[in-house]
Amino acid sequence: MKSSVSRMGRLRMMMVLSVMALVATLLPLGAGVSAQQAVTETSSGRQPWSAPRTVYIPETGQSIDGVFLDFWRANNGIANYGYPISPEVTLNGHTVQYYEYARFEYVPEDPSGVIVQLGNIGEDLRPKLVQRVSFPTPGASKRVSATVREMAAFQQAWMPLGEAAASQETTANWRYVPETGHSVRFGFKAFWELSGEASYLGNPLTEEYVRNGVTYQVFERGQLAWQDGKDAWIVPLGAMVAKKYNVSTAPVAQDDLPIYSEELFIPPAPKPSEGGERWMEVNLSLQYMWAWEGDTAVMESYVSTGREGFDTPTGTFHVNSKLESQTMEGVLGGEYYNVPDVPWVMYFTDLGHAIHGAYWHNNFGAVMSHGCINLPLDVAAWMYGWAPIGMRVEIHY
Repeated sequence: MKSSVSRMGRLRMMMVLSVMALVATLLPLGAGVSAQQAVTETSSGRQPWSAPRTVYIPETGQSIDGVFLDFWRANNGIANYGYPISPEVTLNGHTVQYYEYARFEYVPEDPSGVIVQLGNIGEDLRPKLVQRVSFPTPGASKRVSATVREMAAFQQAWMPLGEAAASQETTANWRYVPETGHSVRFGFKAFWELSGEASYLGNPLTEEYVRNGVTYQVFERGQLAWQDGKDAWIVPLGAMVAKKYNVSTAPVAQDDLPIYSEELFIPPAPKPSEGGERWMEVNLSLQYMWAWEGDTAVMESYVSTGREGFDTPTGTFHVNSKLESQTMEGVLGGEYYNVPDVPWVMYFTDLGHAIHGAYWHNNFGAVMSHGCINLPLDVAAWMYGWAPIGMRVEIHY
């Protein structure tokens, strides 16, 4: 590959791939990423509301369900993985589903709690027999000769580089990846590094090789391609691997499933109380919160929010579920945590961010958490009883 990604191509890639850093830590989807529940007023009175747990994707005629839906939504699935192209099927004892650029695998027994994982679909391209040299017999046609030489180059590309490459210095256009013994170069190197390196595509499994005028490279969880005059692109490998395992990609009936839209996951606004709308404001600079009824502050307190690297998100959110007590356990940013019996929990994102009481410290007014909003126990108990499902939460600096 003799051309790096152009400046405009790099900018487009950064716009599309900037969210892929989220994939660096796969989510331990659990109670914090469950169906949202709220109460909506109707002519017949108060009725429960919940976000759908299964949605239909008309673009491919497939559906996404449960924790696969949670993971897909939480990780900007359309941009990062594409649409689903198959129903859920069983592979090697696990429930899996194929997407345009990936395979989701349900692994409930994973000890770290990462129950949705990305399959190593790049490995499915590995030839059964890797030959060092393969040449056509004398007298073969030029077409056959070119085909055989390309096949030989493809097989050769899977062989790790030697010690000389391992000791070679990294440059702007070349880098050795010791985990697999292969290198990345030029536009493929730029694409791989901009998209989160091993956290998204995995590490390279081959060197570059050419087929029918297109340059390819296989990675653990995907494949990149490049052609003269174009920027590097990711190959929709899901269909190829699904075909290898005889997985049907035929569209299925929609039946009564709702068509996917993020609007389906926005809880209805709560009915204002007599004193006005009940809502919560959190100032991250001050580490302080106010509970409002309309324009009147009815409760205020110091809080503790996310420390550096685990920043509490800013913006407008709504409480989507409430639990009187919950044991919080998982791995976040490489750190394992296990906090039993966390009291007065109110989730406000589908990524596990919650408002809750904190009995393990009294350092309110300083950042302490992994992204949640910690409250003193008495304030948390009051907030839990006062705040309705769907309550607006405004977080800012």
